[in-house]
Amino acid sequence: MITNIDRPALLELMANDAQIVDVLPDAEYAAQHIPGAVSIPLRRLDDEAPQKLSRDKPVVVY
Repeated sequence: MITNIDRPALLELMANDAQIVDVLPDAEYAAQHIPGAVSIPLRRLDDEAPQKLSRDKPVVVY
């Protein structure tokens, strides 16, 4: 299920152990990203997400 959220909702999810995934390219991620976010560039999302993410926790994709 896809749901758009605002900053307060993101902060609440982060406080409750949600996984934050930043899909920016590597260079852009290195320059700026949400603290604690996992870098999985969009072009590699299908390949890397199963290895890097837990199925037991919510996932927020940015």
